[in-house]
Formats: sequence, structure tokens, C-alpha cells
Amino acid sequence: MDAFSLLLNVHVASVTLSIGLFVLRYLWQLCRPAQPPSRLTRALPPVIDSVLLLSGIGLMVKTHILPLTAEGTWLTEKLFGVIIYVVLGFIALDYRQKRSPQARFMAFLLALVVLYIIIKLAATKLPLLG
Repeated sequence: MDAFSLLLNVHVASVTLSIGLFVLRYLWQLCRPAQPPSRLTRALPPVIDSVLLLSGIGLMVKTHILPLTAEGTWLTEKLFGVIIYVVLGFIALDYRQKRSPQARFMAFLLALVVLYIIIKLAATKLPLLG
């Protein structure tokens, strides 16, 4: 297996784990709102997301496709989508209950829509806006 394939497999696996944990943490919060998140569910996502970020950077280095370039327009859109997803995820998983359940639910649904767009951009490499 070459370096590109390894990086891609690590990236896809970490994407899958990250999304799965996001959904699991949201559902867990719905079922047990008074119970604080466990140590594992607080510690594991940053580790997985770090692997996701590092493998993404590795893929950019390996393919020489960079955001904010003509060739990397789809990647620029994907990175902006990731920023939007992180903000929506932060709202959806507000453990301090500062936001209403309806606002957290809408943020969760919108985060899933943004995830779909991010995955579509990654799979097709066709920018949506240009």
C-alpha cells in the first residue's frame, strides 16, 4: 500500500469515526441530559479529529492540491464547510444547556446537511459555487 492510499484510508476511517461519535454524543445527550458526558466521550473525539486533520494535511501535501488556488476551489469550499460544521456541532452538543433543545436539534440537523455537502465535495472534487 502506498503512502497516498494509507493516508486516504486513515482519513476516511477518521471521518467515519468522527461522524459516528458526533451522532452518538448528540443522541446520548438527548437520552441522558442530566448526566455529564463520560471521560471517554470527551477525550476520544479530539484525538480522532486530530488524526483527521493531520491525514487531511498529509493528503494535501501528497497531492499538491491546496485551498485558495484555482485547482483547489473544491477544497476551499470543503474547509469552509468544516468550519461551519464545527460551529454547528458546538451548538448541538452544548452540554451546559445554554441553548434550547430546539436550537440544538436544528444545529444538529444542519451539521448533518453540512457533512453531506463536505462528503460530496470530497467525493466529486467539483466545487458547488464555481
